[in-house]
Formats: sequence, structure tokens, C-alpha cells
Amino acid sequence: MNLRINYRKHSPESFKALLSLEQFAAGTGLDHKLYELIKLRASQVNGCSFCADMHAKDLLNLGESMDRLLLLPMWREVPIYSDEERAVLELTEYVTSISEAGVPDEVYVRVRQFFDEKQYVHLIMAIITINAWNRIAIANGMFPGCFD
Repeated sequence: MNLRINYRKHSPESFKALLSLEQFAAGTGLDHKLYELIKLRASQVNGCSFCADMHAKDLLNLGESMDRLLLLPMWREVPIYSDEERAVLELTEYVTSISEAGVPDEVYVRVRQFFDEKQYVHLIMAIITINAWNRIAIANGMFPGCFD
């Protein structure tokens, strides 16, 4: 694997813009573990090894169990995620793959059982943010350890 471009070096203003979006999303009051689950699941769906590696490690550092990390792609089949987490993971998958089916009304209704209007928008912003990071990482050939 080869890093195509170190966008941080060649366009620091791009990194700064994306970091500003990240700071907004991180500052919305979403539970930190839930935000990291969003980041990991979207990164898995997008096939972003750089971000998946980073957020799996972040979750481990937050005390998340190995079982929950390893079984995250199969979250529908295992009873180790709360109903709130399941709703958010489903929303994450739909927003990440939005061109395929949009966000169905029943998904919106499930999420709204746990989150008010403002929190729903914050969830969408969190999902959009990790999708932006994934796209820049994949497009630039980033992989775990590429900046070491």
C-alpha cells in the first residue's frame, strides 16, 4: 500500500476545514462511546481501514469490549447493543449509503424514540463528518500506520 498524497501536508487548509466539522460534531453532546460507534460502523461500511483502525482503538481506550467491536458488523444478529445503539447504527448505515435507499421513515421513527429533533440533526452531522473523513482517507490511499 502506498499513501497517494499526504493531504495534511499539501493542503493543511483542507485538514483544518474537516477538523472544524469534527470539532462541531464532537461538541454536540452525543455520548462519546456512541459517537465512536458511529465512526467505526460508517468506516466499516465505507471500507476505510485507516479510520476503522483508529476508531476501534479509540473505543478500546474508552473501555469498550472486544466482543462489541468484533461483532459490530453483525449488530442486527446479536443482543449486545441497546435499542438506542441499534437505532443509531441503522441510521448510520442508511446515511452512509444514502444513494441506495435514502433514510426510510421507519428508521427515522426508531431514532426519534431516543433523540429529539436537535439531537437527530446532531446524529446526522456526526455521520456526515465520519463519511467525509472516510472519503478523504480512501481517496488519498491512507491506511493504518501510514503517517508513522
